[in-house]
Amino acid sequence: QVQLVESGGGLVQAGGSLRVSCTALESPSGRSFRSYVLAWFRQSPGKEREFVATVRSGGISYYADSVKGRFTISRDNAKNTVFLQMNDLKPEDTAVYYCAASSRVITSTIRLETFYDYWGQGTQVTVSS
Repeated sequence: QVQLVESGGGLVQAGGSLRVSCTALESPSGRSFRSYVLAWFRQSPGKEREFVATVRSGGISYYADSVKGRFTISRDNAKNTVFLQMNDLKPEDTAVYYCAASSRVITSTIRLETFYDYWGQGTQVTVSS
C-alpha cells in the first residue's frame, strides 16, 4: 500500500512563508517516482477540495489562479518528495493541504481530483490576519 505523508504545516502570520512537503514511502506500484504527476490540493472548512498546483514528470507545472506568483511546486525525485513553497500567505490560504500522485499519461484533466490515484492524509496550514 502506497503512503503519501505530508509535513510542514503550521501557523503563520499573513504575509509570511511556509513550505509543506510530501514524501512517498514507496514508489506507487513499483514505478519510478519520477514518472508520476504530483499535485497539491487544499480544503477549507465548509468548502470543497480545490486544486492548488501540479508538476508533471518533466517538471512542467501548473497553478490555480489564486496562488499563481505566490506558490511554487517542486519535486526531488531522488528523495521521492514533492514540495509546495508558499509565500505572501493570506488568511484565505488557510486550509488542509493534501498531496496527490497520478500515474496517468493523458493530462487533460490534470487539475481534477479524479486524475489522481494516491492521496496523503493532509497537513493543516493556518494563516492569521
